[in-house]
Amino acid sequence: MKRLSCLLSLLFFSLVTTTHSQSKTSDLIGKKVLVVYGGWEGHHPKFFADKISSWLISQGAKVQLADSTSVYTDTKLLNGLDLIIQHITMSDLPYKQSQGLVNAIASGVGLAGCHGGLGDSFRENTEYQYMVGGQFVKHPGGQVSYTVNIKNTDDPIVKGINDFSLYSEQYYMHVDPAIEVLATTRFSGKHDSWIAGVEVPVVWKKAFGKGRVYYNAIGHSEKDFNIPEVWNLITRGVQWAAQKD
Repeated sequence: MKRLSCLLSLLFFSLVTTTHSQSKTSDLIGKKVLVVYGGWEGHHPKFFADKISSWLISQGAKVQLADSTSVYTDTKLLNGLDLIIQHITMSDLPYKQSQGLVNAIASGVGLAGCHGGLGDSFRENTEYQYMVGGQFVKHPGGQVSYTVNIKNTDDPIVKGINDFSLYSEQYYMHVDPAIEVLATTRFSGKHDSWIAGVEVPVVWKKAFGKGRVYYNAIGHSEKDFNIPEVWNLITRGVQWAAQKD
């Protein structure tokens, strides 16, 4: 009986290992990724950091987590990375840390994130916003029902993903005209009549120096990451941002 139990355990381990190996994405195998989290707890920074880190590890990436932006002064660490994923809402970014991050991305390290974790960080830091390509300014009505419309459907990040609807915060963003828009949303004007019919980017990518930057405005609640389209958009964007041009 004991031997049978051992054999079953080995069989189970083999199946898990095989499944795990088959699920890996070649684009991320061996990639060095830093996940930095913190800021306003309402956006569940630790939850997101753990979730995206677990997925990255399953894809063969080498992941390091940091719960402080002080890591942005570690030039040696940053220069050895392929990608930084940040999930920090609001907060402050001291000058030396800001320059460390900006210089790393400009030199070719990728940057990716979602919702307030990347698009509503360091509100006073215009150099940071210049790098990201946009800044949150309001979510009229709080959590509302809205639709995300996929654009540029030939792009690998959004290819095969259809328009979808969800109930969450609909971000009204101030954006850089240089971004490449991958998905948008249209405001009804129900809460602020003067923006009725205004179309605002939800997902975009852009270049910053030699680095790739990817942003997805969705991700207010933990449940948002259970929406297949949302998670696919995030993980595909992460894969894209981790590559070197």
